[in-house]
Amino acid sequence: MRGKPQDRTVAAADRRDFPGGKALARVMLELARTGHEDAAAEAATLARPDLDEDAARALLESVIGPRDQSYAGHGGGAVSEEDDTGDGAPPAGAGRHQPVGGGMEQLATAYKAVAEKLSMSPPSPTGPNWRPLGPWTIPEGQTYGGTRINVSGRVSCVAVDPGDADHLLAGAAHGGIWESRDRGLSWAPRTDHAATLTTGAIAFHPTNPATVLVGTGEGDAWAYLGTGILRSTDGGSTWAPLCTAPFVGLGFYDLEFDRATPTRVYAATRGGLYVSTDTGATWTQRRTKRTWTVTVGPSGAEALAACSDGLFRSTDGGVTWNAVPLPSAPGGFERLAAAIAPSDPSVAYAWGSSGSAPYLARRAGGTWTAIGTPPGVNINQAWYDWFLGIAPDNAGQIYCGAISVHRGDLSGTTWTWRDIATKPWPGQSIHPDQHAIAFAPGQPQVVYIGNDGGLYRSPDRGTNWQHLNNGLEITEFEYIAQDLGSSRWLLGGTQDNGTERWTGSPTWLHSQDGDGGDCAVNRTDPRTVFHTFYEMGIERSTSRGDWDSWAWLPPPVPAGEGSLFYPPVESSATNGNTVAQGGAALYVSRDNCATWKRLTYPTAGTASAMYIPTADQVYVGTTDGRLFVTRWTGTAWGALTALTTPRPNAWVSDIHVDPTDQNRIWVTHTTRGGGRAWRSTDGGTTWVDRTPTLPDLPLNAVEVHPDNRDRVWVAADLGVYQTMDGGASWQIFSSGLPNAFVGDLLYHRHARVLRAGLRSRGVWEIPVDGWMTEPVCGVQWTGTVAANSTSRYFTGGWPATWHVLWTVMPTTPRPGSEEMTWKVEVERGDAEFITYWVSVTNLTNVPVAFEGRFAILSRY
Repeated sequence: MRGKPQDRTVAAADRRDFPGGKALARVMLELARTGHEDAAAEAATLARPDLDEDAARALLESVIGPRDQSYAGHGGGAVSEEDDTGDGAPPAGAGRHQPVGGGMEQLATAYKAVAEKLSMSPPSPTGPNWRPLGPWTIPEGQTYGGTRINVSGRVSCVAVDPGDADHLLAGAAHGGIWESRDRGLSWAPRTDHAATLTTGAIAFHPTNPATVLVGTGEGDAWAYLGTGILRSTDGGSTWAPLCTAPFVGLGFYDLEFDRATPTRVYAATRGGLYVSTDTGATWTQRRTKRTWTVTVGPSGAEALAACSDGLFRSTDGGVTWNAVPLPSAPGGFERLAAAIAPSDPSVAYAWGSSGSAPYLARRAGGTWTAIGTPPGVNINQAWYDWFLGIAPDNAGQIYCGAISVHRGDLSGTTWTWRDIATKPWPGQSIHPDQHAIAFAPGQPQVVYIGNDGGLYRSPDRGTNWQHLNNGLEITEFEYIAQDLGSSRWLLGGTQDNGTERWTGSPTWLHSQDGDGGDCAVNRTDPRTVFHTFYEMGIERSTSRGDWDSWAWLPPPVPAGEGSLFYPPVESSATNGNTVAQGGAALYVSRDNCATWKRLTYPTAGTASAMYIPTADQVYVGTTDGRLFVTRWTGTAWGALTALTTPRPNAWVSDIHVDPTDQNRIWVTHTTRGGGRAWRSTDGGTTWVDRTPTLPDLPLNAVEVHPDNRDRVWVAADLGVYQTMDGGASWQIFSSGLPNAFVGDLLYHRHARVLRAGLRSRGVWEIPVDGWMTEPVCGVQWTGTVAANSTSRYFTGGWPATWHVLWTVMPTTPRPGSEEMTWKVEVERGDAEFITYWVSVTNLTNVPVAFEGRFAILSRY
């Protein structure tokens, strides 16, 4: 059994105490970074109905951190005359409190238009193509219990084929639809190249399970990326859009067929309750309030809908809905689920949360009665973690999902509760943060549960568990870091699944618990690596991230000083031991985090991006668009000096500075509605907008080819894009890449591959010029060896990732005689390069001239 992360002190407020939990902080941050602060505030009020508009705005300020409220238009970007065609910087005075466009619907429409225009495609037959690196699975993943289990990523919905218990469909939050034909022992992705991979609900047709419907846009977080309903007519192997209106940007929580009248389908969405009478082709809105679940009795005579304003009931096929008075119920809910017992439709349950109080009621004999809730249930993230299930064969057995899962068993009038997800040693536990439940047809004891760690199956109602995460490649990567001395080594921070390490196997090592944040590798000594959780603070390992090798070495952040949820972290891109972390101030270390220097911004700000081209310079960008640099004077770090800002009040997402020419700088933004890719060739004095031929999407990362400064890649919310002319024109560079959110990019100079960290689809790579198809051969040196003697030669500066074969060929041939032998020895020159020592022996009694020849078999 593995232990928990060591105790650590975090200066800023713990997000576990954040209203709505860590999940809400993340959702608000994702919306705010695009410039849609109104949508971020809207998300807060949807998750926490007790918040008024002012409270929601105050909560948003705590998420995005301090900033200069008077900054709008100050230090505005000096833009080159080349910038005369693009969607450049907004006019001076366009402050951050004037967000882009409308709310989530406007944002969803923009994303949908881009996705359809891009038409993300399967792998090209001519290549190069992206390929997955996994994780295929992550053993020893974290739980809140005493035992470990394999994990993958966030499963938002799951359904079992009513005609085939071996056939499962699972929906990943932003990872698409996955199909298994062997009860989850193996999986295949089915919608990688659909317009959106966000998935909120799955429903099999009850009598014709070849027909399946999926609601895109995941209600819990990724609602704004929903594009409507997909339909499969072959059980889930292939999919096509069924309808878009009225669901663009709404986000699904539930889809439910009426088993008695299967042409009738109910949809529970952020935008209300909808009913279709033609198997999902067209829809009528029946309630406008946010709806989380719909449950229909076996005869179809009754349907219950769990809505933000309470429980509602229909007895006419969903045309009219009447409020159900629930005893002792609050006036509104931040989450509510309802279910009708399959074995006894007269029994139903309502499981909800309002504020800090859980709520549970049971209907029997036509009367609703409030009953006791599971002892110790944690409902802090009820808006995000929630489900209700009833055992198909027992109306007195229910499953209440929140952060954990509690099973309730009724005997007479007494309820017995068991936490079946979080158990002390030696009980089997599963990952926390529960989202979905399903039961195997004809096997009521078999339970499937989906959560932030993947999908799990219990053969005995939650007593024992089997993970179903082999091949379910849906891990949500926030950041990735690499070792340039190895082509098969990565470190990545993941949402709610810790920090993971790849060493060439599709099975990744679980390196550390918690929410994995930004990470870094010391280029001079890649045994020294860094990772973060959330908030300020950093851990260091001197054994490449082995489990239990981390030391907590945080910067001295004053109590109450804020940061982004995931503060940026960087180490020097070239030399030395400089490491930095940015929050409401910049913290820099020159000794791998042993000691720190705190540098303040000229006025309030929050770091959102950094780059360290050499050990003596640190560049930082902020959420309000400003750029600064500090330089080592030889004895101390200089004060932060402002560069010209290319676009005021736009969230800086990434910075790249050429270590050999610091006049050449690239900056990207996530804030839409203006320039999002900028280049400077004079050290940040003037900027050229390189956005015009890019799609209208947030840009999250930029990488520059170190041997061709005009070749650049950027990662967007959808796809990767490449320029070969310094940004004058861009082409999509996503062949074979799933149509998922791309959060981070890395280029491996020696292996010549570009890596991408995707949200809910793992890590991918592409050989930017294609894989080698034949060896690269040449002559490295010539020489002459004296008679009957041995000479030793060396050749250095060869990348350690390359596979090189060395031979010696005489150039004064003597037919019929053996002239020379040789021996090759390898010396590690430094962290990235090696030296070959070649000893050549002359077997003859006369001097022999020769060539030292190489064959590069692979660069990877």
